[in-house]
Amino acid sequence: MHGTFKQSQSGFGLIEALVALVVVSVGMIGIAVLYGQGLSASRTAYYRTQAVNLASDMADRIRLNRRAGASYNGAGASNNCQAGGNVDCTTAQMAAQDIFEWQAQVAGQLPGGAGTVTYSGTTPPTYTISVSWQEVGVVDPLTLQVAVRVPDL
Repeated sequence: MHGTFKQSQSGFGLIEALVALVVVSVGMIGIAVLYGQGLSASRTAYYRTQAVNLASDMADRIRLNRRAGASYNGAGASNNCQAGGNVDCTTAQMAAQDIFEWQAQVAGQLPGGAGTVTYSGTTPPTYTISVSWQEVGVVDPLTLQVAVRVPDL
């Protein structure tokens, strides 16, 4: 009479299930982190694209009003010089209007956005267009600078 007693293991399946749950949970957390980083990267890319488009817009405005020269160094002012206005504007007034409108666009399209233009009287004249904005999670504002050489007419 040989009796074999089998001892059954109890609880082993539960441990396997808990380990599998932990592995899946870590994987899901990793996916969530990657998703968040992807959203952040796409937001940063969007702001950079906006900054490039805004700098290009100001470069086009300068090219259309090349005789204004150093007037683009000054502060912007609303002179009612936009299309359809009934005011005859000088090149300096048009430059001030361009800066006024452009800075409003920069502030409206970028968080904490600010735009400046500096003029250098070299040959050909060089304009440095700077667009700054505040990125989420970054202490210092990001800045895009573009140097544009526009020969006089």
